[in-house]
Amino acid sequence: MSDARVHCDVWWAAPSQAHPDLERLLSGHERERHARFRRQADRDRYSVAHALARLVVAREAGCAPEAVEFELRCRNCDGTDREPHGKPVPAGPAAGLEVSISHSGDRVALAVARGVPVGVDVEEVSPRRDTTSLAEMALAPAEREALAALPADRAAEGFFTYWARKEALLKASGEGIYAGLTSVEVSSPAAPGRVLAWTSPGAPPPGQVRLVDLDAGPRYRAALAVLSADEPDVAVRDAGPLLAAAASGGEGEGHSESGQGHAPGQVDALPDAAAPHDL
Repeated sequence: MSDARVHCDVWWAAPSQAHPDLERLLSGHERERHARFRRQADRDRYSVAHALARLVVAREAGCAPEAVEFELRCRNCDGTDREPHGKPVPAGPAAGLEVSISHSGDRVALAVARGVPVGVDVEEVSPRRDTTSLAEMALAPAEREALAALPADRAAEGFFTYWARKEALLKASGEGIYAGLTSVEVSSPAAPGRVLAWTSPGAPPPGQVRLVDLDAGPRYRAALAVLSADEPDVAVRDAGPLLAAAASGGEGEGHSESGQGHAPGQVDALPDAAAPHDL
């Protein structure tokens, strides 16, 4: 990462880059969770996302991927009644780094920063979804009005823009969607991302959050949230070389960078609301 005061790397990958050798990078808990997915597509998304997180964090911390540890921290419970869950926080030699993971359809995203909480979310735009009903659950009244004012052919894109922005913010705070998507109100999809109101217990002070819309390619909407008063310097990176090198037994450099890149290809997916591990 560069020497900028607030810098965030956003790495893009695809489930098609999954490889059995990447699974050796997963922790025992991650391998157990990976094995419980019924669909191969879900297993591939999970293995790519979590292997990539370990590879990138190791790269930034200057240690071996096997030395990277993550603590799962949930701000909404004491952790005694469920398996470990919540936002992954690098520990050990990687302490001080902040990460956020998201995956939907054929997109896997990883955000990494140092010293500032981050949240990333990517959503596949699915016209088949009943966005009217979802809007009642996820959007504030003013947001529903703004969504209704959009042309019909842009309604689905508008809804998923709202969803990605809100979930990125709640991931950054560590609350996740358990805090309620309506606790955050953001600007209209027709305008740049901006927080208008945030009422959940873990909300940062006014002026201490930045929201950036990301280009995830056609039929996707994505957003990055950084809890900082400073505008972030965002570098977009292609995870392909790093994953390929790891799958072949090498460490890889993974320095390929672009303005706002994305991985090709599309598969069906639903919003990631039911994925508490996807933080």
